[in-house]
Amino acid sequence: MFDCDVLVIGGGIVGLSTAYALTRAAPGTRVTVLEKEPALARHQTGRNSGVIHSGIYYRPGSLKARFAVSGAAEMVKFCAEWDIPHEVTGKLIVATTRDELPRLHALVQRGRENGIPVRELGPTQISEYEPRVRGLAAIHVGTTGICDYGAVSARLAEASGARILRGAEVTVIDRRPWGVAVRTADGRIVRARVLVNCAGLHCDRIARLAGDDPGMRIVPFRGEYYELKDPSLVRGLVYPVPDPAFPFLGVHLTRGIDGGVHIGPNAVPALAREGYGWSVVRPRELAGTLAWPGSWSIARAHWRYGAGELHRSLSKRAFTEAVRRLLPVIEESDLRRAAPGVRAQAVLRDGTLVDDFLIREEARTVHVLNAPSPAATASLPIGREVATLALAQL
Repeated sequence: MFDCDVLVIGGGIVGLSTAYALTRAAPGTRVTVLEKEPALARHQTGRNSGVIHSGIYYRPGSLKARFAVSGAAEMVKFCAEWDIPHEVTGKLIVATTRDELPRLHALVQRGRENGIPVRELGPTQISEYEPRVRGLAAIHVGTTGICDYGAVSARLAEASGARILRGAEVTVIDRRPWGVAVRTADGRIVRARVLVNCAGLHCDRIARLAGDDPGMRIVPFRGEYYELKDPSLVRGLVYPVPDPAFPFLGVHLTRGIDGGVHIGPNAVPALAREGYGWSVVRPRELAGTLAWPGSWSIARAHWRYGAGELHRSLSKRAFTEAVRRLLPVIEESDLRRAAPGVRAQAVLRDGTLVDDFLIREEARTVHVLNAPSPAATASLPIGREVATLALAQL
């Protein structure tokens, strides 16, 4: 009757980690993963800076804090075991203005509460780590690293033993007391005892297809990157002090596992769930975003911040000026465009940006409704959490 025990929708790193955790926790469990793209990890997983986050930013006790701290160590171990390119580089978080100093000191305290080793630095010590970076003060976070999340995803898929169906976009979900039946765009029907929704940018749509009201909407934000023509200007990872009012970390400098240095991202509204450029507009998806009351609440509350991000999107000069706060030697000619990404940000009806990971359990289903950064870092513990909920329903 059943084609599998657990059906996972979404072939990004969270969906694949869930499949991996399911077969590790309960050998013999039949798992199928549906991915609408012709290849795995095409969206958030394959379009980020490749950072293994330490967990320093997140509220102590939150899922993000717990899963990022444990997930960072697990990710390094996983990469080492499977010979996946990675490096524990550490990173600097740099205050460039006096009003940022109290927030920097608050991060020191938060890091210590989360069990993360943090070293406070003055201007001279900053130069020891990054000779061309300038700031009033900084902290060094030693557990931050970098890896290739695409390679991690491929290994998770293989090691899980799950059946992976690519090019399988879900169009219909029929949930019954005995389980679920899913139809894909090409007419294929897959029956399972439990459904797991790890659809990322489309997770709210999948929840509604399953008959559940997720109570949120995904509002997509595009992050645009440049890369340094001369990567020798930056040795490692350099971040600004984030504004706690926003879930975005600001424009930062990241030396990737390939040796190149990416700069970004900014955060501008995307005109489609997969809107990787201003020219990508999907009217139905845009209308859904505009119809959600929370979208307008965000616009009213944060229009000044949004205007600055939009300016940096449209003006390379403005983007360069933002970078020069950390790296004064940079000129416009030093930067070239790199591939952008889109963040799947869950927004509540009142405009609240969901700050923590959001996992919701319903009858015969588990929905992962908010898993933006640092979800790649935290993917192994997230996968175990979701797998535990799914197995309890078998």
